[in-house]
Amino acid sequence: MFITVKSPADFHVHLRQGSISELIAPHIRKGGFDLAYVMPNLKPPITTTEQALKYRAELKKIDPNVEYLMTLYLSPDLSPEEIRKAKQAGIVGVKSYPRGVTTNSDGGIESYETYYPIFEVMQEVDMVLNLHGEVPSDSDTNIHVLNAEPSFLPHLFKLHSAFPSLRIVLEHATTRAAVEAVKKCGPTVACTITAHHLALTVDDWAGQSWNFCKPVAKYPDDRQALRDVVKEGHPQFFLGSDSAPHPPHAKATSTPMHACAAGVYTSPILLPLVAHLLESFGALDKLEGFASEYGRAFYRQPIDRQPSARAVVTLRKTPPGKFIDEKYVLGDESLVPFWAGKEIGWEIVE
Repeated sequence: MFITVKSPADFHVHLRQGSISELIAPHIRKGGFDLAYVMPNLKPPITTTEQALKYRAELKKIDPNVEYLMTLYLSPDLSPEEIRKAKQAGIVGVKSYPRGVTTNSDGGIESYETYYPIFEVMQEVDMVLNLHGEVPSDSDTNIHVLNAEPSFLPHLFKLHSAFPSLRIVLEHATTRAAVEAVKKCGPTVACTITAHHLALTVDDWAGQSWNFCKPVAKYPDDRQALRDVVKEGHPQFFLGSDSAPHPPHAKATSTPMHACAAGVYTSPILLPLVAHLLESFGALDKLEGFASEYGRAFYRQPIDRQPSARAVVTLRKTPPGKFIDEKYVLGDESLVPFWAGKEIGWEIVE
């Protein structure tokens, strides 16, 4: 059995920096993708057009066959003038991280109203605002990792009301409440869904560091809501892997002073994994829409934009006994993928 997908696109991926990027970047195409929407939470974060273009050039040196769509990190350093400059240079979006909620978010925001002049210009020049949809944990208000996303949704509604033409993406949704909120907002608001959130619930990461990510996977009913909206083929919901690699020692160990790193690594297995998961809940016929068409339509990225892109990627159903690699290694760098060692039902036909 074979299926084909037109030019799959990953609209949320972390490619890191330095030598580890040389292992990570080629895994975009290995996983079946030719377009990567690149997150800016490096050290230091990408806050200027020059930094974004330099980072893209570095990634292009590693793998020139991927189209890297670049983003800026929302911070006090960002100005309306920089937004206009970024738009002219082809930068696609601006990513908002609430302070302290995920990897490299110590410089994240605390008040959205402060950035209304930025959002006004983004709406004018048609740049996308990407929202990490959580609020920081706070024992005084009973905010924690399991309700941080629903607690954020009033911010989404307020931003959408203030800037109704601004294209907004609620990133890596994990709850039924988030799905319902995005639907309520209408077509200028979209939502990415990760492969791992289609697979996991809270029981899968509690005590299992390899499945720990931010936002954390929630309850079975929340996972079902994500699966249902994918099965529905709703055009506001599309794939953004949030593939977030960390060295094995950062995932496998923790100390009283340091928790394990938040993030799972799906890039090298992404399209087969998505096919495997969609097939498991009767949505395999929605694979092309979810992994290519809906995201490209929202971001206004034609399928045939890049000449080097594969017109289609073909997947083949595998017999029992096909397993995900245990580890990927390049020189001194190594990474363990999501579901390492588990059986998977699809593979890319090279």
